[in-house]
Amino acid sequence: MTDRTLGAQYKPSPEGGWSETCVTLNSPYVVPPLISGLVQPAGILAADGSYCDHGALWRRHRSITTPPDIPSNVPDQLAGRWLWGGVLWAHFGHFLVESTSRLWALDDLSKDIDGILFIPKRPSEETEIRGFHRRFVDLIAPGLPIRVANQPTRVEELIVPGQGYGLGQIISGTQRFRNFIQSRFACDIAPEGPDKLYISRSKLGLRKGGLLGEEQLETLLEEQGYTIFHPQDHSLDVQLARYKAADKIVAVDGSALHLYAMVGRSDQKVAMILRRMSGASQQLVDNVSAFTGCGMVVVNALRTEWLPIDQQKSNRLSFGELDHSKVAMALSAKGFIAADSEWPALNSRERRKLLWRKGIREDENFVESPEFRKKAIREMRQKRRARRVARLASEGDQSASSNS
Repeated sequence: MTDRTLGAQYKPSPEGGWSETCVTLNSPYVVPPLISGLVQPAGILAADGSYCDHGALWRRHRSITTPPDIPSNVPDQLAGRWLWGGVLWAHFGHFLVESTSRLWALDDLSKDIDGILFIPKRPSEETEIRGFHRRFVDLIAPGLPIRVANQPTRVEELIVPGQGYGLGQIISGTQRFRNFIQSRFACDIAPEGPDKLYISRSKLGLRKGGLLGEEQLETLLEEQGYTIFHPQDHSLDVQLARYKAADKIVAVDGSALHLYAMVGRSDQKVAMILRRMSGASQQLVDNVSAFTGCGMVVVNALRTEWLPIDQQKSNRLSFGELDHSKVAMALSAKGFIAADSEWPALNSRERRKLLWRKGIREDENFVESPEFRKKAIREMRQKRRARRVARLASEGDQSASSNS
């Protein structure tokens, strides 16, 4: 179809609508971004210069690609029939959620295409096709060419699918997108690996965010029969094989769970340990639930959260500080570890050593979350009041006893 008025000016919906339709354009302009930033003028202009809303990338309640100016110079001409892939992210998690969102249309094509066409997220970076980009597409359509337009390009024919997946309400994916992933993605990857898997972030650096006390958590989980898995050390194929094989998976909230969602099963038990107080964690819950049908257990055992000093709000660079005793209570209650498991919380000396080893320097590069600090003060005052009330009650009882 060629009608471009399909409601694409509104956010994509998992219920369908324009997210499950395609637009075909002849001789459109594909315009990459000229500036870095979350919101960028970039995308598709029809042959007459009008903006193709259907090709925009939405995140939550707004489009983060906006109408670009028509280019005065178009150095590249691309012959053939191409599928619009949208924005190509170098970040693994954003690639999974936002760069794959239009691939569902590969099931609907009536004629062969010459490949998938993307634009880069940043003009000076992310123009290369990385290994995981290539392998992901091969696990759906082996050998299908991928191209990144890093300068304005005129395309002979461009098929523009709606956004069937992404961040926000669309994290659940449309039914057509979920059906496509479940029927086409990684079908030849056989399950291989242990029954119990812990997906770790402990080897990632200070600029990746994570958990304080995660190494101790790994030791405790190994004693319960879990294999510690660092996904960044393994190929995409190995990651998928491990996620398919495990009966019980415990993971820190992060990108690995987006990949798991694409191959997970409803009979698996999955627990996610929070590393930050962020809406991103609920996105992971909704993603896994919609794609696999399993009810993911969320473990909030944060004692506090350490925030980058230049941002001072919960984000992907935050470090959550674990209370291991609370982790044990949550996991044992849901059958992930032995019912009688009791794990000690770290004492003050151990906490200080962890902060130092991780490179977190209070009020130098990180600060403690004001929200957690206020909560700790409130809890301390409540305990103090409770002790005072108990003492006064005890003194009253003693006085009454002596007077009787």
